[in-house]
Amino acid sequence: MTWALIAVNTLVFMAYYPLGTEESVRLVYHEWGMVPAWLSLGYGFLTPMTAMFLHGGWLHLALNMLFLRVFGDNLEAEMGPVHFLAFYFLCGIIAFALQYVAAPYSPVPIAGASGAVAGVMGGYLLMFPRAKVELAIYYVIGVRLWAAPAWVLLGLWFALQVWGGMMAPVGGGVAFWAHIGGFIAGVGIATRTWRLKGGRLFWTRFGGLPPHPEAHVAIPVVRGRGAVLPPPQPRGLFRKLDES
Repeated sequence: MTWALIAVNTLVFMAYYPLGTEESVRLVYHEWGMVPAWLSLGYGFLTPMTAMFLHGGWLHLALNMLFLRVFGDNLEAEMGPVHFLAFYFLCGIIAFALQYVAAPYSPVPIAGASGAVAGVMGGYLLMFPRAKVELAIYYVIGVRLWAAPAWVLLGLWFALQVWGGMMAPVGGGVAFWAHIGGFIAGVGIATRTWRLKGGRLFWTRFGGLPPHPEAHVAIPVVRGRGAVLPPPQPRGLFRKLDES
């Protein structure tokens, strides 16, 4: 599902941007992007959904799809593709809703998958806080890779969005409040998956890291206090020896 979302976002962008004129692109944003002032007048209620698939340029598209690729696959593996898709759209809608509340009469179209992707980032932070994310840092003499814990990287990113939302003019070029709303929604909605996986027991079992794809460990639904994890089931050669 992560790759499907990347493909759809890219195809939609290619359909209107590369060969479009400045006027045609502007019309796409005003017709299919979310314009808060129009919502306040009582129409355009479907535009928060369509706006998720519009982007303001190559860099906007590339960054959103990069973040979706980096943080989406592990989260989808825990939620399942259908629930992950619903999670993605719900985070995006909540993100646009908060941006609307921040500037309900703004005539500036709002577009992009940033709010939904911010939700994926928030969910990732909750599920895998100690995962390592490699950053390419440019020096004068070259480029160096540095692995940062997810809680540091995503926590700093969220702090920058809050600072930008407080300092930037409301209704400006960057939808900071959509980023904030999507991130908070991602943490909140992913809490259910985190609890079903065992909550803190899930962190303890995997050390706050994404489970290895071949680690077939049964995680029970936590229904109340006193629920415990079963011992890991033997796999492969060890299972065959036990059965023999």
